[in-house]
Amino acid sequence: MAIIETSKLTKHYGRIKAVDGLNLKIEEGEVFGLLGPNGAGKTTTIKILATLLDPTSGTATVNGFDVEKYPSKVRESIGIVFQEPSTDELLSGYENLKMHSMIYGIPKSEVDKRIEEALSLVELTERKNDLVKTYSGGMRRRLEIGRGLLHRPKVLFLDEPTLGLDPRGRETMWGYVQRLVKELNMTILLTTHYMEEADALADRVCIIDHGKSVAIDTPENLKESMGGDLVTIVSDSPKIGEVKKLKFVKKIEKLDGKYLITVDSAAENLQELLKKIGKVDCVEVRSPTLADVFMKNTGRGLEEAEGGWFDKIVQQSVNKQ
Repeated sequence: MAIIETSKLTKHYGRIKAVDGLNLKIEEGEVFGLLGPNGAGKTTTIKILATLLDPTSGTATVNGFDVEKYPSKVRESIGIVFQEPSTDELLSGYENLKMHSMIYGIPKSEVDKRIEEALSLVELTERKNDLVKTYSGGMRRRLEIGRGLLHRPKVLFLDEPTLGLDPRGRETMWGYVQRLVKELNMTILLTTHYMEEADALADRVCIIDHGKSVAIDTPENLKESMGGDLVTIVSDSPKIGEVKKLKFVKKIEKLDGKYLITVDSAAENLQELLKKIGKVDCVEVRSPTLADVFMKNTGRGLEEAEGGWFDKIVQQSVNKQ
């Protein structure tokens, strides 16, 4: 049985559908990524699963418990790290965890052991007595993950876990997430708008846009769905008719004055492709990415989606909740 399951999950803010008929099945021990631009409905989905928002319609279960009928059981089953920092910077790392262990109702006899385990896992033992205001952004995120593990949840929600971190801090955080999975066999649902993050961490990815799932599969399968390698060509007078006759050419698109050609094995066939197409000003060859999958399924790039008016309205509505 899936440890997280949603059926036609929907959340409206007036006429805006932040989540629109979302169907998910997430298995125990899986790292599942919700990938999409800001305002796509990712955080709203997590808030519903964490019983912080009621759905407008549809159903959702976590660890076998309906989020509306058994919210307390759901909360016992989950740990959560949201985008916004929520540790008290005037307390030490240890004091933050001790305070939250009391909120979670952890038995007094277990508190110190649980705290030490959490600090060790996120490698903050040596800084446990330092005030959180002296921590770096990455250290604060790690402390919040440690806090979310105190009550040993079945599921951990990570909402944009590397938001605001530099590339090095982001890669370090990926290592901690991978360690959680390896050492604790924990189910993790993470949201991100970083394509490379979903590719690096997730067993499966759901690309979500305007509250809807537009594709669900492993990152490898999603990229393979593009049908081959991608060759981008800039040319004033390409012989497209000749290129279409080539058996290894799967698809030709024109985007912003460039020709995007999907081919089987660019390494083997690029030379013949260039002979047929004629004079070119520029050529780029690469394997498909999740960004390409996003564009294929939404008709626009992630940067365009980030700047859309729809997404801004949805995000403003979500932030008011």
